[in-house]
Amino acid sequence: MTDTAGHTPAEPTSDAMPGVPDDLARCAMVVESAMEHLLKENHPPLAIASALLGGSLGLLARSMDKDTILHILDSAAHSVRTGEIHAATQAQTAPESEKA
Repeated sequence: MTDTAGHTPAEPTSDAMPGVPDDLARCAMVVESAMEHLLKENHPPLAIASALLGGSLGLLARSMDKDTILHILDSAAHSVRTGEIHAATQAQTAPESEKA
């Protein structure tokens, strides 16, 4: 029997998300899975996003200062203003044939 303790097939590897640290990739996959689950249960996307954002802000407030949080939020707002976030989302949801 192969020892698989500590590594499940669902765990991301550096190949799955190049340039993204493994801990960040794993957290992103867990959050994505939770969002998919809530959407399948027909929860409104705005409610899901608001809960995630509120929880994220609470976690940030417990672990860093106000100026750092504001810098993160400014960076996120910049991504929205420039269209970067929408472009990234569209690229992720495009069929594989369109990505090539």
